[in-house]
Amino acid sequence: MHPLAMNFRRFVDDPSFVCVGAKAALAKGRMHVIIAKDLLSSCDDYRIYSGLCEIVRDYRADREMFQSFVVIFEQPAHMSEESFERALWVRAQSLSDKDASNGQAYDDRVSMQPDNPHFALSFAEEGFFIVGLHPGASRESRRFERPTLVFNLHDQFERLRSDGDYEKMRAVILNRDKKLTGSVNPMLARHGETSEARQYSGRLVGQDWKCPFDPLERSSHEPKANSATVRRGVPSLTRRDTDRH
Repeated sequence: MHPLAMNFRRFVDDPSFVCVGAKAALAKGRMHVIIAKDLLSSCDDYRIYSGLCEIVRDYRADREMFQSFVVIFEQPAHMSEESFERALWVRAQSLSDKDASNGQAYDDRVSMQPDNPHFALSFAEEGFFIVGLHPGASRESRRFERPTLVFNLHDQFERLRSDGDYEKMRAVILNRDKKLTGSVNPMLARHGETSEARQYSGRLVGQDWKCPFDPLERSSHEPKANSATVRRGVPSLTRRDTDRH
């Protein structure tokens, strides 16, 4: 196992780690980790997209809860919160554009408009929420030794809501965050109250913040309706190389 993957697992397993959902994914062996080279480069984007598609395929096959797809980047070792946020959205846009060019529709349970309260990213027709971590994060709960993007399936949150467990889990996470950092993260909000895009990077942003994600850019990559590349369902791509380069 790659040292960064080992360190991330220790990071999540630490008693002070805030997110109990991530702890559950780790305990169940459903935290899938890959190591990428550079958050500022597109060189691993196809491999990341392939991994996302496989997570969707696995989830639809067994519907097991608490699955996460974790991408740890070896570089840059140091980033400001602003530079991390910019890089996160560049990667998100690139992955979304690849999804569109692969003929995948946007998950119709979420919005592709980043200022919509129901916004989420979509890959292989499944909504995703990103949790960003990096060494320069102002909140301790978002601080890890290398830039990291954690992709969580939106459907898992909706299932928790329908089972009556979402609010209980949310309360536990908020209490753990307050215990660790001394305050509740002011950026946290329920899906449907405000756009979740504001939460992805972990940076405290004001009401005038504009999300860099461009749904029109994604749309420009969609193949024409009569194109042979248009497909529905999960693309068949190369199997992810878990915990390795």
